[in-house]
Amino acid sequence: MDGPLQPEKGAADAPFYLPQGDEIPVFTAAHENDLPVLLKGPTGCGKTRFVTHMAARLDRPLHTVACHDDLSAADLIGRYLLKGGETVWVDGPLTRAVREGAICYLDEVVEARKDVTVVLHPLTDDRRILPIDRTGEEIEAAPGFMLVASYNPGYQNILKTLKPSTRQRFISLEFTFPKPEHEIPVVARESGLSEERVKPLVRLANKLRDLKGQDLEEGVSTRLVVYAATLIRQGMPVERAIRVAMIEPLTDDADVKRGLLDLVTAVFG
Repeated sequence: MDGPLQPEKGAADAPFYLPQGDEIPVFTAAHENDLPVLLKGPTGCGKTRFVTHMAARLDRPLHTVACHDDLSAADLIGRYLLKGGETVWVDGPLTRAVREGAICYLDEVVEARKDVTVVLHPLTDDRRILPIDRTGEEIEAAPGFMLVASYNPGYQNILKTLKPSTRQRFISLEFTFPKPEHEIPVVARESGLSEERVKPLVRLANKLRDLKGQDLEEGVSTRLVVYAATLIRQGMPVERAIRVAMIEPLTDDADVKRGLLDLVTAVFG
């Protein structure tokens, strides 16, 4: 396709998202057919923005959960809490989404404890139910409920991965960093810096991404490019903005940083 893609019609009230392929119609079809979706891709490539955009586009409430090592099934489902001298049940974000017919987004789901994925299984097949052992309830998902999860395959290891039995309960969309002709207008729009000044930042970002697996564990995200462009628009010198937004977040190794700064000089002169 020639030139940058344009946001689709009907998304005027949704947070800005520039589609890279057919992810919008695929996600829409999944929602219409009660299918759970797994988003795969590197950090900062637009997965969370995409879900936020789609929730607004589909006019569904959105409950986002940032998964971490200590996140348990009880954190998602709910628990009894003491309020005003009484013990009351308080729904967690997953339970609220199931009751409301909302979208529940589990960001970086592989970071959560293993008991979390077990809870998800009855919601990702034709039963679409959420059993709550503590209350004895078995909640049937309200119309419009959708389960969406994301993870970064680049960080997978033997201890943190999704079992095949879980992965095969979702349809999957693979995300990557946008092509330069798409990333430049996105960064310009988000930062307020002109496209002409954004171009070398995106060129540098792609050179840094080429180093993934060599000197760097992960490539620079579109989010960091936006940060650098924002600082430049605010008047910060280009080299300093790049260092604090695109170099320092990538590594603590002094030798690697020197090599990356040489790359900055090569790109910007």
